Amino acid sequence: MSYSISHLCKKFNLSRSTLLYYDSIGLLTPSSRDSNNYRRYSQEDVKRLEQICKYRQTGISLEEIKSLLEASQGTIKDTLEKRLDELNQEMKRIRNQQHLILGILKNEALLQRLQILEKDTLIEILRLAGLDEDDMDRLHAKLEDISPEGHQIFLEALGIDKEEIEGIREYARSILNEGKEKS
Repeated sequence: MSYSISHLCKKFNLSRSTLLYYDSIGLLTPSSRDSNNYRRYSQEDVKRLEQICKYRQTGISLEEIKSLLEASQGTIKDTLEKRLDELNQEMKRIRNQQHLILGILKNEALLQRLQILEKDTLIEILRLAGLDEDDMDRLHAKLEDISPEGHQIFLEALGIDKEEIEGIREYARSILNEGKEKS
């Protein structure tokens, strides 16, 4: 039995362009073509696509997936363990950010002390603590999520003007909305 590209798109909830891209990079090449030159996928191709989708859900890059599909069980295990370690580190960073946010929100005295810090100084401190731009965006989003008023006070304490505060808060809300849409 063979399957059309549209059948696979529906079955795996993928776009046509995704499957065409997978073909162009040699990740999933159809087994045959019919008389109209349409791509036809075999049962083996379907199994391969199942693996691709499973690995993709783990956050592994397409390049790594391509290597994994040809790799030994030991290599697959090593790659998955490496990805698990990366996720654990990311979760640890997120937990640390949560504790930082909760500490700021619970401690008004700390908010008062932040008023003596300038925005650039705080950004530098956060960078030294290991936060990058994405981390800081998530920090703002989390503040906006758990305490919009606290987020406003926090930004005002840094001496940021009202226009920039509204821009930061709007961007934080857009990050929250994206996260909810992906869920």
